[in-house]
Amino acid sequence: MSGDTPVRRWDAASYHRVSGPMEAMGAKVLERLPLEGNEAVLDAGCGTGRVTRLLVDRLPEGEVLAVDADAAMVAACRATLADFADQVTVRRADLLDLGLDAEVDAVLSTATFHWILDHDRLFAELFRALKPGGRLVAQCGGADNIASILGAADAVGATGPWADRFEGWVRPSIYATAEETSVRLAAAGFEEVTCWLEAAPQVPDEPREYLRTVNLGAHLHRLDEPDHDAFVEAVVARLPEPVTIDYVRLNLDARRASTGATT
Repeated sequence: MSGDTPVRRWDAASYHRVSGPMEAMGAKVLERLPLEGNEAVLDAGCGTGRVTRLLVDRLPEGEVLAVDADAAMVAACRATLADFADQVTVRRADLLDLGLDAEVDAVLSTATFHWILDHDRLFAELFRALKPGGRLVAQCGGADNIASILGAADAVGATGPWADRFEGWVRPSIYATAEETSVRLAAAGFEEVTCWLEAAPQVPDEPREYLRTVNLGAHLHRLDEPDHDAFVEAVVARLPEPVTIDYVRLNLDARRASTGATT
């Protein structure tokens, strides 16, 4: 969520409170990761640590390096995992420039890669982070992710009193297809690459806070604080009830070869 990508600031307390849907989707991703229980695993984009906590349960004799580019998320993750400080290291890091002290057995990532605009560089960095034979299992927003939310937000941004704030603006995210992601992973050196899109609609318990914190945060950064509520309400007014987040998730499974060239 950093490097050449514009900075996306997060309200970690709010995210931790409303991110049940993210945890549920992340738990399903974690189920795809084969683990013996003694591995070293990188959680690439740990957020507040809700999915990281589930990962720790899978590694009774292993260790976790949890990283995020946002300082507030890192602090929240440390608090979430305070009872596991001997097993989990949490630090602020750029996924485009990890600089790990040692390679890891696996990389897990959920709801993060779409905030990084340079996927070629991202996948090359994650390849280098893995030991030979190590696995990458991840999920992020894919093609057509939250299309109805973004369509409503674009309409509100273009017609409201804040239109000048959005003139020429492009949301700092990328929603890639499975096909182009497979090509990028293979170019980075990965083998056994499998990528697919999956519709995963979610109905949040607190739709306004969820939209404000998760889906519309990048838009709200363009506005003054007093305009935030009005913008969110205008977006909600354009959405059918109940407010449904029309997630389309891009799943990635790949492996670094046991032997061979590095990138």
